[in-house]
Amino acid sequence: MAVFLLAAVAVSLAAIAAPLKLLVLLYLAAHLYRQWRRICILHTPHLQGGLKHTAQGWQLWSAQHGWRAVQLRADSMALPALVLLRYRYAHQWFYRSALIAFDSMPQDSHRRLRVRLKFSRQRWQAVK
Repeated sequence: MAVFLLAAVAVSLAAIAAPLKLLVLLYLAAHLYRQWRRICILHTPHLQGGLKHTAQGWQLWSAQHGWRAVQLRADSMALPALVLLRYRYAHQWFYRSALIAFDSMPQDSHRRLRVRLKFSRQRWQAVK
């Protein structure tokens, strides 16, 4: 919110035409509304709530569908501060993203997840 407020102040103080200022402020307001809706949607039950690796491969948990198999992309990253998962479900052509921060789970579990992601031999295996 503070960044949007600073952007609005910067636009209102800028030496540009009034119609252009109004257009940029409307764009900022629309973007702020979109981001606010996105934050509110994050509390819905269809979002992923768990990740596990079994003999069948990687699976994500959602309250709506339970455990579902996913294929991880090669551009997934495992850093000490966070894990960025790029994945897709079976029979879907587009990929999704999930961020797992270091403080969202016990430190030892987060470390094991990073190690498993870095050294898993079949992490890019196709979903069946």
